[in-house]
Amino acid sequence: CPFPVTMSSIKVECVLRENYRCGESPVWEEASQSLLFVDIPSKIICRWDTVSNQVQRVAVDAPVSSVALRQLGGYVATIGTKFCALNWENQSVFVLAMVDEDKKNNRFNDGKVDPAGRYFAGTMAEETAPAVLERHQGSLYSLFPDHSVKKYFDQVDISNGLDWSLDHKIFYYIDSLSYTVDAFDYDLQTGQISNRRIVYKMEKDEQIPDGMCIDAEGKLWVACYNGGRVIRLDPETGKRLQTVKLPVDKTTSCCFGGKDYSEMYVTCARDGLNAEGLLRQPDAGNIFKITGLGVKGIAPYSYAG
Repeated sequence: CPFPVTMSSIKVECVLRENYRCGESPVWEEASQSLLFVDIPSKIICRWDTVSNQVQRVAVDAPVSSVALRQLGGYVATIGTKFCALNWENQSVFVLAMVDEDKKNNRFNDGKVDPAGRYFAGTMAEETAPAVLERHQGSLYSLFPDHSVKKYFDQVDISNGLDWSLDHKIFYYIDSLSYTVDAFDYDLQTGQISNRRIVYKMEKDEQIPDGMCIDAEGKLWVACYNGGRVIRLDPETGKRLQTVKLPVDKTTSCCFGGKDYSEMYVTCARDGLNAEGLLRQPDAGNIFKITGLGVKGIAPYSYAG
């Protein structure tokens, strides 16, 4: 090759400095050019308008772990152990369903809507410190459009990142303390899952797999909690294709958004960092944007109920 081939220059920038305790569940809302996300322990759902640079917040009455778009307007969110609908205009929350009622110490964690409009989310025991908790207390659920709830399995430690393959035939899922990314065969018509298998094992310096999203080439991006990075995986070969490091350790989740879904937004946490850690990473708890990845994402799905 006579000419040098220049790789696209990847740029990581801190775009929203708000010092969230544990930012999670970023979702791009194209209609308003906004990034939705939550701060779990602060019990707030945030909407950052990237045009006006304004952040609006809705406070709720329990830890809020995920937020998603709703086809009827407004949003849905997992609050405590409840699937809820959220009217942003009047800040009202309406409970659609409850889970884990026999487990008073549990809460939801990450959630996402599937291509048929079901809202998937899993639970975990409340942590005594970040990633320290009673094991095997969680389960994976989905809220169907008719507000019925299906439970898939239990014995989950920290239910986390989830997404679906581009042909909707595979469901990808992370139970953080297994240190793997798993796949299931997926039946889009019924929402059934089967044939669980591991598609990627985390390497030691990648630490704990957290939130996850898929790109337009069918590759997975996983935020590495305590690993200070997002990694790009090929779920077919089980190989890591790319690592993008961030100036914060506790990267929690990622999503594509912005123009043509060519930007990646990354949330992170500051809870669990001591004074020295906060001094070393003053941007812990802020929102980051990564550009120049050379790959785009896909639009998020909306809950159909």
